[in-house]
Amino acid sequence: MAMALLLLAAYVPRWWRVRRSADHDDAPVWRLACWVLGAVTLIVAQGNPIDGLGDHLLTMHMVQHLLLLDMMPLLLLFGLNRVLMRPITRRVQWLEQRVGFLAKPWFGLVGYTVGMWLWHVPALYDAAARSDTVHLLEHMTFTSVGFLYWWHLLRPIPSRERMTAMGPMVYMGVTKVTVGLLGMALTFAPSAMYAFYETGEDWWGLSPTTDQAMAGALMATEQVLIMGVAFGVLFIRGLRESELQAQREERLLDRREAEERARLDAAQVDEPTADGDALAVRDLSL
Repeated sequence: MAMALLLLAAYVPRWWRVRRSADHDDAPVWRLACWVLGAVTLIVAQGNPIDGLGDHLLTMHMVQHLLLLDMMPLLLLFGLNRVLMRPITRRVQWLEQRVGFLAKPWFGLVGYTVGMWLWHVPALYDAAARSDTVHLLEHMTFTSVGFLYWWHLLRPIPSRERMTAMGPMVYMGVTKVTVGLLGMALTFAPSAMYAFYETGEDWWGLSPTTDQAMAGALMATEQVLIMGVAFGVLFIRGLRESELQAQREERLLDRREAEERARLDAAQVDEPTADGDALAVRDLSL
């Protein structure tokens, strides 16, 4: 709850100032709604009933992880753009320059994939289920790698590390396939992999193996759906950027043509003056 309130306190005043300024078009209501929904997603993921049911059902624990890994970062980043981030843009760019490879897209890709696979190793998963401290570390990992991963795809401010051409598609495809394979492995595992859920009583009539299969299917399905939506967003953004680039090139061409016409007009004006000067010199010589 406290973190969600901090997110709202940091964003809403800035959104309101931009909304009332000459840049009000860069603070649409839908961006505010996305940020608020991102904060609400954090509250839902960390609170009951999801958190409580996660102690008994692997499926609900998986819901919690996917909310922290994908939904919350996506919603928060949809709430941002370069105008809203203007007060901290230089600080973010300075930080990216200082952290080196940690700001590279490939690190976001590796962090997302390894983070998911690592925390689903049975020993670590059971440790997180039994210890609040380890559980907090697990959630911090998912939130961090999720935000970093989506930052490189939806980057709201300019950066030298921005992916171009087919880069975003490859970036997205690799991670979603590798994490989707993890979901498939959980779905078709012949027996329950996590001792923490094997020792508890059955909830909602689900055996540990069935519960695990549902959790794995949920992970794999979510990855496919998120990938499809993200591909659509990236495609639309690519079309928009191409159109803006074409408009910029057209304006640049028009400006160059205008400058060339002005130069030619100036040259034509100077020619009679030069001819007159030549005649004057000839008359004097005579």
